[in-house]
Amino acid sequence: MKNFVWNRMHRSLRAVGLAAMAAAALAGCATISSTPEKAVQQRASEYWKARVAGDHAKAYALSSPSYRKLQTVEQFSMQFGSAASLKGAEPVNVTCEPEKCTVRIKISAAPALAGMNLGTIDTHLSETWLLEDGQWWRYHDL
Repeated sequence: MKNFVWNRMHRSLRAVGLAAMAAAALAGCATISSTPEKAVQQRASEYWKARVAGDHAKAYALSSPSYRKLQTVEQFSMQFGSAASLKGAEPVNVTCEPEKCTVRIKISAAPALAGMNLGTIDTHLSETWLLEDGQWWRYHDL
């Protein structure tokens, strides 16, 4: 009886282990088969969430390695004045070539004009993301 219970428990544990390995393999495949558009949309979303939150270090970390070699996080942060307060930003369209993607971003901002309450204004901008060392990075002009 002991052997029967042991064998049955062993088979159950083995089945659970195989199921877990299969799930992990499928998750890995899903990541591998992700399109450049999806990968860039995710990274652009992370970049703009960090910018809206005022987390310049996190946004800077998503900038291309070549940009980060030339600019410090402090220099990066100094680009963003107080003329408008970002309220939200989201990627709305991504089009990719083999090593370059263009992302259309919808920006919501509240302009800071003395004595005037303009509310939130929406606008759009396009930005470039480049594939470098197997990862997508936001391109910045110097």
